[in-house]
Amino acid sequence: MFQTPPLVLTIAGFDPSSGAGITADIKTVAAHGCYGVAAITALTVQSTAGVKQVTPVDPVLLRKTLEMLVADVKVSAVHVGMLGSGEIAAVIADFLRGTLLPNVVLDTVLVSTSGARLIDDSGIQVLREKLIPLASAITPNVNEAEVLTGLAISNSEEMKQAAERLHEMGAKGVVITGGELEKATDILSLKSGDFQSFKSDRLDTNFTHGTGCAFSTAIAANLAQGRPLPEAVLLAKAYVTAAIANGYPIGKGTNPVNHMYRMKNHPGGYVKKIASGRD
Repeated sequence: MFQTPPLVLTIAGFDPSSGAGITADIKTVAAHGCYGVAAITALTVQSTAGVKQVTPVDPVLLRKTLEMLVADVKVSAVHVGMLGSGEIAAVIADFLRGTLLPNVVLDTVLVSTSGARLIDDSGIQVLREKLIPLASAITPNVNEAEVLTGLAISNSEEMKQAAERLHEMGAKGVVITGGELEKATDILSLKSGDFQSFKSDRLDTNFTHGTGCAFSTAIAANLAQGRPLPEAVLLAKAYVTAAIANGYPIGKGTNPVNHMYRMKNHPGGYVKKIASGRD
């Protein structure tokens, strides 16, 4: 008898280089033994060198896509990434409120690694007021947490204060990633007041495009498999660290993580080969 894997719905933008966005999310979902379906929020003109243009899709088209998907398949978790506009954000909020799908992981994407803005002011407002309260977990980096809360963050204690502010805004689980800090630290905060810290060595590498997408999608995939949020975060962090370490160059800019490094015949380990003198 065939066994259907857990199904993860990702709602995000399209990155032609496949380092981030929908196609990267699908690779991450597959790498975790789940099946991915997707709805695109925006098209982008970008490569490893950066984002040049963002064009949100027709909101009616997005709504119809989402409605048709959930009418056909059973969704075990939802990943929400780049929104693109306030109108798109509102469509997603209405959809999530109406369907009450489980295990919603919201990646609060505001700006690309290259500095391009990926959402307008009205979208940030919808994010704050409507989407955050609907999510099981949100995964802002330090810069995004600063924008959402209005608080300055330079250390783990200030990360905890920002997490508390996000809980006040309706967030249930909060994961703030601190790769930008002097000591790379992520924190998980639960509404019950429990905090967990995850520390790791900083990798000196160019294979970091799409780390936020991979991390938040990996959390969603682990939740889809029935794992509790603390375990899902721990496994997602380990997955992204290994995906960075097994990266290989594909372009002239910031290269993507190797989402499929676990595949037996998939190329990888470029960073390790350089470190050991084998190229």
